[in-house]
Amino acid sequence: MKTFAESNFPGRLIAVEGLDGSGKSTQIYLLKRWLEAEGIKVYFSEWNSSELVKSATSKGKKRELLTPTTFSLIHATDFADRYERHLVPLLRAGYIVLCDRYVFTAFARDVTRGCPPEWVRGNYSFACAPDLTMFFKADLDVSLNRILEGRPKLKFFEAGMDLRLSPDPYQSFKIFQGRILDQYLAMSKEFNFMIMDANQPVEKQQVIVRKLVSEHIDLKQFKRRSPLPLPPALTADREHHSEGEEDKAA
Repeated sequence: MKTFAESNFPGRLIAVEGLDGSGKSTQIYLLKRWLEAEGIKVYFSEWNSSELVKSATSKGKKRELLTPTTFSLIHATDFADRYERHLVPLLRAGYIVLCDRYVFTAFARDVTRGCPPEWVRGNYSFACAPDLTMFFKADLDVSLNRILEGRPKLKFFEAGMDLRLSPDPYQSFKIFQGRILDQYLAMSKEFNFMIMDANQPVEKQQVIVRKLVSEHIDLKQFKRRSPLPLPPALTADREHHSEGEEDKAA
């Protein structure tokens, strides 16, 4: 797979991957806010968000009707729709595109569910590789606790209950997500993942995320000609920071 840079796109695509509960969504949200504050042209897209299949996916999950093949095809359709209608046009327009999950999610999950690896990859053969992929590696217990902090129980497919791995959803989650982790680690060198220690505090991770992005992408190229006005909270933060610098200079 060629990257978007290697395919001569003006924009760049950054993807985050990780197990459910790894904290990757928090990190990419914070990255988006930072890039916006810096006046960078940025667009965000997340897995399973295309209006084309969103309703059908939701109904299938609620009724627990999705087979591994159906799951795989629905997600491939979701990705293809977003890729053609959102990602590619904005990359051609010179944006930094942030993706909360990319094709690697399918490569890991669908294969774990029993789909042939060659078939899964073939469904996504039209896609370029990200210019930077960060994989947030968290311990299974850490991921599980983070999920349960936000809601009382695990979701059926999230826990891999469709695979009959264990009647206990928590044990099933650990087995299922552990197998997905093995798939991610097996392809990490092939696709040059930057592996992040997702057990660390949020703030410490974000410092590393911003450093990696700045090192891999020349952000000056993606500045807006007329920067968007900052939200009041961010404006106040910057004014406070400027006052602090003046105090130091004095």
